[in-house]
Amino acid sequence: MSNAWNLFVIALIAFNLLGCAWLLWWTAKRRPGDPKPEDTSHYWDGDITEYNKPMPRWWINGFFIAIVFAIGYLFWFGGLGTFPGLGHWSSKGEYAQQKAAYDATLEATFAPFKGQSIDVLAGNPEAVKLGRSIFNNTCATCHGSSAKGAIGYPNLTDQEWKWGGSPDQVLQSVLDGRDGVMPSWGPVLTGMDGENAVDYVVAYVHALGQPDKPLDFMAVKGKALYEGVCVACHGPDGKGNQQLGAPDLTDSVWLYGGSNAAIHESIANGRHGVMPAHRPILGETRSRLAAAYVWSLSHPGNAGKMAAPATK
Repeated sequence: MSNAWNLFVIALIAFNLLGCAWLLWWTAKRRPGDPKPEDTSHYWDGDITEYNKPMPRWWINGFFIAIVFAIGYLFWFGGLGTFPGLGHWSSKGEYAQQKAAYDATLEATFAPFKGQSIDVLAGNPEAVKLGRSIFNNTCATCHGSSAKGAIGYPNLTDQEWKWGGSPDQVLQSVLDGRDGVMPSWGPVLTGMDGENAVDYVVAYVHALGQPDKPLDFMAVKGKALYEGVCVACHGPDGKGNQQLGAPDLTDSVWLYGGSNAAIHESIANGRHGVMPAHRPILGETRSRLAAAYVWSLSHPGNAGKMAAPATK
């Protein structure tokens, strides 16, 4: 806040407080020249007369006490512009204090699960329950409350994992995030085999999932282009590479859709999917619990089989 605004705020506060005090003082007693009750000529019900009578003294004193309290409050809590206040209170400081207390409570709640593998936690009903709550508050925005995902957001309940489905790989995805980039190959492919080049590759990608079916003309042309451009990430058989997050092209799971138009868009213009790192958001233990809940969804046979872990 600039000095000008700071002075404006202080002046506005002073004007209001002094104005209230003056108004109370001015109306605290009858003034010379005020008409007598019988001089107003305003009567109701025969004996009720209009009369300018000050408020009771105790009431006026109460207002003065409130003004004094307001002045003390402003000085103590820093209500005068940028003046910090004699009590050094701030909303930021109070938030930090409340957050510290809340974090301490969370730490005590999650302490029994600290450092445990997510496949072990997935067998603990209490850990899964906590993980579900964390998932619903944090992850469901993208993956849905059922964790089945949507276009651009993977289904977490199946066995298909772009970056690997082992406990450590799933935990790494949650803790440190993932950054999946499919480059834009449209200009490159068009330069190699004309304006239909992307369609040729689309035809071959579809053919990868049907190895027993003979390749048609477009798929044959697409195979040559695929082997020149796509094989580095997706492999010669189209099975993908979990180290790179390159998906398997031979199954029926398509993160961005499996139609000709969707695959054409992915090849021609590329994709960029980001899984945010949740270590700085949730901390390691809460991230483990969320990952354990996700693990339990794709391994339902393991859920609830293990005893609750001992407190560490």
